[in-house]
Amino acid sequence: MARKDGLTGKGALSGNSRSHAMNANKRKWNLNLQKVQVMDEAGKVMTLRVSARTLRTLKKQNRLAK
Repeated sequence: MARKDGLTGKGALSGNSRSHAMNANKRKWNLNLQKVQVMDEAGKVMTLRVSARTLRTLKKQNRLAK
C-alpha cells in the first residue's frame, strides 16, 4: 500500500540530508498517516488512511464517523 493520503492524494516529500561538511544523503519525509472512519455526503462510512493535517480538517468540518 502506498504511503499516500486517502483523500488529498498527498505523498511523501524527498530531498537531501546535509551534514556540516555539506555532504548530501537522499532522505524522505513520510506523512503522518492515521486510520480514520469518514462519512461521505451520502452518509456512507468508510475507513481511510489520511494525514494528520487532513484529520484536523475533517474534525473541523465534523465529517468523522462516531
